[in-house]
Amino acid sequence: MAGKTRFDGMIGGWKRLHGLVEANKAELPSLEPFLAKLGAILDQAQEVVNRQNAMRAAKQEASKEVQKLSTQGNRLAALMRAALKEHYGITEEKLTEFDLQPFRGRAPKKKKDPGPPQPPETPPPVSSDTPPEVE
Repeated sequence: MAGKTRFDGMIGGWKRLHGLVEANKAELPSLEPFLAKLGAILDQAQEVVNRQNAMRAAKQEASKEVQKLSTQGNRLAALMRAALKEHYGITEEKLTEFDLQPFRGRAPKKKKDPGPPQPPETPPPVSSDTPPEVE
């Protein structure tokens, strides 16, 4: 179960107070009507908390079921899409009726703009320390 909430702590405080006043009822006759009202509120609050816990458990079960159905549905839908492509062929425009994209070929590659012409590279200067190459 989830951790204690503020409401759970409040109910615990009410229960302790109710028990203590109940134990000293003979000394506190003027609090008898309030004690009865607090007891009724405690009963209602406990019923609501129990219903809330049951709903939380039901929600968790529903979430598990939704996850399971999602997986099954996605697998079946993928199978059906593949079967439609197999039946009609991957290039048929009829596939668009089933929200499928027909294969229309690849787009041609765009040529890059060469930009401004580059000056030719000049060879590095030859130093006088190395002998000239002989062919």
